[in-house]
Amino acid sequence: MKTVYLSFIAFLVLLASCVPQRLMEETKGKLTTCETESAALKKSNQENEAKIAEMTEKMTKEEKELAGLKRDTSIISTNLRLLQNKYDKLNSINDQLLDKYNRMLIGSEKDNAKLSGQLQLTQEQLLKKEDELKALEIRLNKQQLELDLLAAELKKREARVNELEAILKSKDQATADLKKKLQDALMGFEGKGLTITQKNGKVYVSMDESLLFESGKTAVQPKGIEALKNVAKVLEQNPDINILVEGHTDDVPMAGKGEIKDNWDLSVMRATSVTKIILQNSKTDPKRITSAGRGEFFPIDIAKTVEARKKNRRTEIILTPKLDELLKVLENN
Repeated sequence: MKTVYLSFIAFLVLLASCVPQRLMEETKGKLTTCETESAALKKSNQENEAKIAEMTEKMTKEEKELAGLKRDTSIISTNLRLLQNKYDKLNSINDQLLDKYNRMLIGSEKDNAKLSGQLQLTQEQLLKKEDELKALEIRLNKQQLELDLLAAELKKREARVNELEAILKSKDQATADLKKKLQDALMGFEGKGLTITQKNGKVYVSMDESLLFESGKTAVQPKGIEALKNVAKVLEQNPDINILVEGHTDDVPMAGKGEIKDNWDLSVMRATSVTKIILQNSKTDPKRITSAGRGEFFPIDIAKTVEARKKNRRTEIILTPKLDELLKVLENN
């Protein structure tokens, strides 16, 4: 973008002799504003994607923790049942010993003392097991409470994720609808130097040089103007779409004569020409549009052939749905 800015300043210098100083400064200010807004939007989109990834990772971690707690609860429940069985067996033994004790009261004092010791030991063991059982119950109740709290929090997070997914789904549908509207509006141009594709949540309208420009020129030809007018109507009717116009060239160097010094100049001026036609033929808000030149550095085909270079000489209109609703959900959470 910095290179675009320098190129544009160079262009302004060439025109300084015939353009009022005040108009030049206003143009510079508008360019700076566009660059700032573009950078802020890019940064905001990156931060939003990072927040979504962080929330998804955190939810996955909590789901694993929930699964672990469920496994611990199952193990504790099993141990509780085992202790209860042992407790019941100890009660049974205790009853048996008491019965023996009553039947042996008439026996020797030695036997009675031995039986009394066994009974005392059994009772002590029973009390110890009862304490263990109570401690286990307390621990189980605490873990159950934690499990309930975690389940409630997980449910809330799932609701937020579902809301985000619904918004993203609606944006994907809006993108698909936009592509259909463009295909309908440009039915006579598709396959004749114009293609419309949808990928990564965006719609790409790619126009070959043969449709828009003469070789090395920046003025749009009549048939290209007709196609751009149809695009402009669709963009005017869809205000929730951000627009990026990118100019691309092949890798053959420019002669460097006149106002067009190199492929950077050519790609920027062509993108600007397309942008102006869209604005002149619709009520599209200029704040929605960004014009950029890519030179020869983003080719479709890297081969050094005539056919490859023809593919690379193109202008792309990249349309992206605004993510205002998604930003609000992220800010509220």
